[in-house]
Amino acid sequence: MFRCLQIQVGGKGLSMAKVTIDGKTLTVAENTTILQAAKLLKIPIPTLCHHPKLTPFGGCRRCIVEIKGMPRPVTSCTTPVSDGMEVSTSTPYIESLRKTVLELILSDHPNDCMTCEQAGNCSLQDLAYEYGIRDNRFGGERRVYETRDGNPFIERDLEKCIMCGRCVKVCDEVQGVEAIDFGYRGFMSKICTSFEQDLECEFCGQCVSVCPTGALTGKLWIRKGRRGGQMETDTTCPYCGTGCNVTAHVKDNDILKITSREKTWNEGWLCVKGRFGYRFVQSPERLKKPMIKRNGAFEEVSWDEALDHVARRLSEIKEKHGADSLGGLSSARCTNEENYAFQKFIRAGIGTNNVDHCARL
Repeated sequence: MFRCLQIQVGGKGLSMAKVTIDGKTLTVAENTTILQAAKLLKIPIPTLCHHPKLTPFGGCRRCIVEIKGMPRPVTSCTTPVSDGMEVSTSTPYIESLRKTVLELILSDHPNDCMTCEQAGNCSLQDLAYEYGIRDNRFGGERRVYETRDGNPFIERDLEKCIMCGRCVKVCDEVQGVEAIDFGYRGFMSKICTSFEQDLECEFCGQCVSVCPTGALTGKLWIRKGRRGGQMETDTTCPYCGTGCNVTAHVKDNDILKITSREKTWNEGWLCVKGRFGYRFVQSPERLKKPMIKRNGAFEEVSWDEALDHVARRLSEIKEKHGADSLGGLSSARCTNEENYAFQKFIRAGIGTNNVDHCARL
């Protein structure tokens, strides 16, 4: 299940609109939002709740702009353009409102950037830096939530949640699971599961990938290191035949976490295996040398001895029972070239078509 807003800048049958944003003029389809049109003109508008792959929400109020003739500011992510519209994105009045809204968000946000997992990669922190917010001028009570997470993959810190709704939307619109939603009202509003049970979803981690703050974090990489000290390597997920593009975050030759970039064919989305199933690389149970079972126990041997043993047993079984008594099952963790060579060996070398691949299951 996937829905997103598509920008259309021309074509037959489309109602077009000529819009002026900060003195720059552009003609786009009338279903284009002000935010999308501004991006085409390379005019920056700050956002927190907006995500290009999700339907607009307008909850954070960061993207407010002024429209000539309108009595009050509007959210640019939800407002479509109209012909002759004149938009101002960065007037002193708008910037003052944006700063006030940001201060209100920060007034109910923990001041623990020094130890937060998202520090250095936090949209809220970036905006606070951009607007020069150091102190909180809004006092009062802060939300405090009990932490109850029995799941193995996702850490939820609701006190850092800014109610942007990204996690809710990605769970609904991309995964089609609807495992979480907005709950309660007013000051105690929060994102939660039904009846506030522990998460029992697919654990795809899409909610973690779109969270702009440290409210949602993968448990496998907590306290493993900041992003600034990590080396990022683009590679391919080793599990199924889908071949999702992933980025491995490595420090001291250890994979800390797996993410995926938006500008890939899988658009940054991963499944539970692709996002959280990477610890096998450092597993102490991973085989590093060939082993032969003798007298009920495995013994480490050299590669020459192991290959000679396999060749001898294959020949014996084929001679006694025929080629079709043998079969080969390949691994998704091998490259395409290795899998091609494997099936060629089974078909041409052994003489049977009994070959399959785990990614087809």
